[in-house]
Amino acid sequence: MAVNKDGCPFCEIVLRDDPDAREVYRDEYVVAFFPTEPAVLGHTMVVPRKHVADIWKLDEETAGHLARATVRLAGAIREALHPEGLNVIQSNGEAATQTVFHLHVHLVPRWDGDAMGPIWPEGTDYSEAGKDDTLVRVREACRSMKP
Repeated sequence: MAVNKDGCPFCEIVLRDDPDAREVYRDEYVVAFFPTEPAVLGHTMVVPRKHVADIWKLDEETAGHLARATVRLAGAIREALHPEGLNVIQSNGEAATQTVFHLHVHLVPRWDGDAMGPIWPEGTDYSEAGKDDTLVRVREACRSMKP
């Protein structure tokens, strides 16, 4: 398993080099821990043990392990904290607010009126032509994907 420790705080957690890490789960493929500044109590981050910068660098085998662990951890959060909801957030690139370039999934338990607040805009004003153009472009990209 390739770990790129140089400057990556999540690789430090994977390698157990961060004494302040609040680790909640570890297996052969992933590590889960509380972030230093949680959005709400119970906010958990799940990272592959292998250093992967973002979803565009993620292989399907690692994605499968990450997805299974994410589902299990979501269940553990539900059992432990009884949230009213849960956000599963995975951001890629600076424009999407990724600040640590080691792929990670946020599991954010939610309660009405919590500190997190809404994550979607109230509304948008995209034209029908813009929506149709985007549909065509994404469909074409999907057709060229390998099965």
